Amino acid sequence: MQNRIMTHMGDGERIYMSREEIAEEIARGTNDAAERAEIPALTQKEQDKLLEIFCEPGRIVSVSPGEEVVVSDDACSMSYYADQENSGMGLPMCRPVSILNWERVACGDTCCMGHTDFSYKPAKSIINYETNEYYTNSQSTTIPMFYGSQPNMGLYYRPDGPFDNPSELLPLGKIEEAKQAQLDAAGQLQDDLMFVAGELNKVGCEGMNFDTSGSAGDADMMASLKAVKEIKKVAPNMYIELGMASEFVLGMHGSVEFEGTRLAGLYPHQLVKLAEAAGVDIFGPTVNVNTSESTPWNLSRSVTMVKATAEVANIPIHPNVGMGVCGVPMYEVPPIGAVTRCSKALVQIGKADGL
Repeated sequence: MQNRIMTHMGDGERIYMSREEIAEEIARGTNDAAERAEIPALTQKEQDKLLEIFCEPGRIVSVSPGEEVVVSDDACSMSYYADQENSGMGLPMCRPVSILNWERVACGDTCCMGHTDFSYKPAKSIINYETNEYYTNSQSTTIPMFYGSQPNMGLYYRPDGPFDNPSELLPLGKIEEAKQAQLDAAGQLQDDLMFVAGELNKVGCEGMNFDTSGSAGDADMMASLKAVKEIKKVAPNMYIELGMASEFVLGMHGSVEFEGTRLAGLYPHQLVKLAEAAGVDIFGPTVNVNTSESTPWNLSRSVTMVKATAEVANIPIHPNVGMGVCGVPMYEVPPIGAVTRCSKALVQIGKADGL
């Protein structure tokens, strides 16, 4: 294995490559991102910097002192008590103790609580419980505390919700009916997002995390952006973080707009401008991982798209650095070497404000 460098595939498999092979993967990755998103590829100097990050000998790598960034989270404290099927450790801990552990043991920069299902629809039905829990936890924590969940418009379709399911209508050729079902669901989703945020604002909620926005397509993203705009009118001091569900907005409807711009197909560097217009305070770009490609290829793509977003953004950007996004292998427990290299590259080359 002499002169071979350990890295990973997009599914977490450990592989070994030569320096030259990694350089080739980086070049392929950045060119793929540039072609798809119609943005500049990484310069040769930036590609060389990324190559050096992969060639660092340590299992764990880090930025230099003074380059540290803030890390926000989507209720990572839940991993303490969640079962293993949900990537948790299954410890006998309650939510308040988990949050305090996240702050005082894991030393998180922010903390976040949310419904176990991590969606706003079920949170609405127990909002009195959630507001009481948020208030109690916020009194015992020092770091900024968000309430987070996914818009998750899919829960509003039958059999879980009241609206016709587009995935059932489309195969039947009922295109207009499928579009209308999405608009109906989006309207209810927007109302629910505003309701939950409004109730939490009454108890002094410091921030909301709209995690994985657009998971059900462009109508899902439209509802999220419209809700943010309305929330900011009544709660201007409540910080709102909005994270993407995929590297471009899925055109499940295809025609919906926000502020006169069609949402379908927008990449992070385009969507961030609409997020700013809505009043979003922190934007989370996402870049999908291809499990059949190497981590150097995947990370090169991610850094290229994040850099393009950072160059046009007027608000902080916190790339989503979880399993299966922004270069991190799609594996339940991603290799720490891959995670730290992704984090370092996104900060030093992608110019991310946080993670």
